[in-house]
Amino acid sequence: MTATDMSLLERAQQQGAPLIDGDRVTFVWEGESAPGLIGDFNQWGSSPTGITYLERVVQNVWAVTLTLPPDAYMEYIFTSDPDDDDARLLDPLNPLQVSNGIGKVNNYFLMPECHDPNLDQFISGLPQGRVTRHAISSESLVLGMRRDVWLYHPPTKEPVPLLVVLDGRDYMRLADITQMVANMIGLNLIRPIALALIDNAKQGRFVEYNASEAAVMMINTFVIPLAYAHLKLIDTDHQPGVWGILGASMGGTQALYTALRQPQIFGKVIGQSGAYNLQINGIDSIVMKLVKDASRKDLKLWLDCGIYDTLLDQNRALHTLLTARGYDVTYREYNAGHNYSAWSMSLPEALKTLFPPE
Repeated sequence: MTATDMSLLERAQQQGAPLIDGDRVTFVWEGESAPGLIGDFNQWGSSPTGITYLERVVQNVWAVTLTLPPDAYMEYIFTSDPDDDDARLLDPLNPLQVSNGIGKVNNYFLMPECHDPNLDQFISGLPQGRVTRHAISSESLVLGMRRDVWLYHPPTKEPVPLLVVLDGRDYMRLADITQMVANMIGLNLIRPIALALIDNAKQGRFVEYNASEAAVMMINTFVIPLAYAHLKLIDTDHQPGVWGILGASMGGTQALYTALRQPQIFGKVIGQSGAYNLQINGIDSIVMKLVKDASRKDLKLWLDCGIYDTLLDQNRALHTLLTARGYDVTYREYNAGHNYSAWSMSLPEALKTLFPPE
């Protein structure tokens, strides 16, 4: 084994993997054979290049080097079969791990110029507000008949706008959105807002978030009265469109659909990596049809998506269509994939854009 080969494994053991040198990232594996490598950089094995394979450097040492943007955030795992969750292998040389949002864990790393705003961390001395837990129930409008809803009460006595958050439990657990909002209010980065965080329907999530009129009715019938009963809110009858709605992935689809159906209530939309055009036999989704063919709604929109996200083309197409229709839309792309860490890092700018300090 040469000194260079020895230093590769030693560096990974001492510094942690992957090894990052400028824009070059080297993954290292020690063993008689090496598994495949999948992650955001190859769309988890579904990109045209498919799975990334490591090459033998010397006996029992394998490596591969990729070139990535200097500000990228990446998640990855090793695997012997990308279609089998039981074949997932975490990188034993990388201690950095994060939930993938669906019950598994990924390794992750940040490139040198990737800066996390860290606004989801507790900041001493700032007023925090509080979170209360509630439940809504209905045999006809709530899938599963019961749903948890969390309300964030900002530290103010004045009426405030409401931001409805779809996948609310996940945004709290994986993006710590309530802490983020409290910090941003305390630092005067946004105006005070309240949150209504709705848990998803679990196995029924796709049905509930695929441009569902029943989900819109659920919010109207149960969530909005709950929020008015427990929070001091600006009345949308007096200030139409002052409230907002937030969602990611299929939640982004439902967030935009809800606002298109009720712009007098939800005049602000944050859609993160939304699945906006799930076509059926080449027919556009109802969300795209509403944007394309219905009258333009008075909405202020924020859309963002990762360069390595499989939904990137849908987001670009929607942005182009919204712009052509004259919508007020801010669109951002970043060097990451489809995950809550990327959405969390993008979320502060979205909140500042839609809810600037007064």
